[in-house]
Amino acid sequence: MAVLPVFRWRLAPDGYATRRQLRARGLRPGGQCVAAQLERPRRRRGPLVAYLYRIDQARPVRPMTPGRWRAHAAMMRARRTCPRCRTDAGYCIPRSLGTCVPCADSGQQHAA
Repeated sequence: MAVLPVFRWRLAPDGYATRRQLRARGLRPGGQCVAAQLERPRRRRGPLVAYLYRIDQARPVRPMTPGRWRAHAAMMRARRTCPRCRTDAGYCIPRSLGTCVPCADSGQQHAA
């Protein structure tokens, strides 16, 4: 296994980017392995690590197809639908509650 080059925070040479930086440019890693890593030292814990990919080997982001848009809409609809009252809450149901806020409030009143 090859040893990755390690750069200090904000001192990476040109030609490398993180996943988020690639995405901002409309690119994706495209199957390439991690090329290097950044390390930001911390006082009481291990360093923060960010993985870098080569920009010249990155590929364009794949466009969303109509089928992907439908799947995305169905997934978001499921996240907005309350399992108790079966209505669209208009927002993503908090996982900590498990139901929409009105159902969670009514459930707490019955429990008290």
